Amino acid sequence: MRDLTQEILELIRLASTNLPPDVEASLRKAVEQEEPGSAARGALETILKNVEISRANSTPICQDTGTPIFYVYYPVGWSTRQLHKQIEAAVVEATKKSYLRPNSVDSLSEKNTGNNLGDHYFPSVHFEEVEGEALTIELILKGGGCENVGAQYSLPDNRLGAGRDLAGVRKAVLDAVHKAQGQGCAPGILGIAIGGDRGSGYIASKETFYRKLDDTNPDEKLAHLEEQLTEESNQLGIGPMGFGGKTTVLGTKITGLHRLPASYFVTVSYMCWAYRRRRMMVSGEQVSYE
Repeated sequence: MRDLTQEILELIRLASTNLPPDVEASLRKAVEQEEPGSAARGALETILKNVEISRANSTPICQDTGTPIFYVYYPVGWSTRQLHKQIEAAVVEATKKSYLRPNSVDSLSEKNTGNNLGDHYFPSVHFEEVEGEALTIELILKGGGCENVGAQYSLPDNRLGAGRDLAGVRKAVLDAVHKAQGQGCAPGILGIAIGGDRGSGYIASKETFYRKLDDTNPDEKLAHLEEQLTEESNQLGIGPMGFGGKTTVLGTKITGLHRLPASYFVTVSYMCWAYRRRRMMVSGEQVSYE
């Protein structure tokens, strides 16, 4: 099987150092919405300057280079064991080159492995066999600060007056955004899963981050709710880094899952402004990135 270690290393470099065009465009639009001379505008201008420097120097966009979460869509006949080894080798090399900071800490011994490898899902790698001959690897780097303000709600929630419907989902999500304040490095992106169990809800909520900011949810009800939640979150006045202003959330992405009748979970994952997402496609001898 072809060795793609160097190509995966390049995927990691791009994700860590080169913010996707749709995210940068959204940040530039946000700057123009904030008052000249305000703390909010100053924060966004500093963020964009950081984005430019990181791209030019191939240095991490943020000092917290996050948990690497890979999704691998592979053709029939490829070895997931070999692909996993290549991903791990690329992560180790990326750490040596400082595209990633050593982040993998054993929770019991408090020892850092020093190479971003660790038992049980570090890095996190998901495999799915697909039709055709092309291989696709998607990567997000999920920072710890924004991970800390994720939340999960079990509806109905009497405290919020939230029932088991989309109106209840709205109340839960806005509560999560309000509680996060600036601690998730706003402006952020909301990834929301409706339904599932506690585990699948968090996985699916993060999977929404592989969507582009400027896409539209194919489900009309969810598309409307995404727009509504983004608009209402930005009316809370939290603003960039919690400094106040009009830009608390850059976008909202929602997915729905089947659930047991007894449960109705709403899971909110929060992504910071450093929305590090990249994709690698392998078709024959050709390798491309976006």
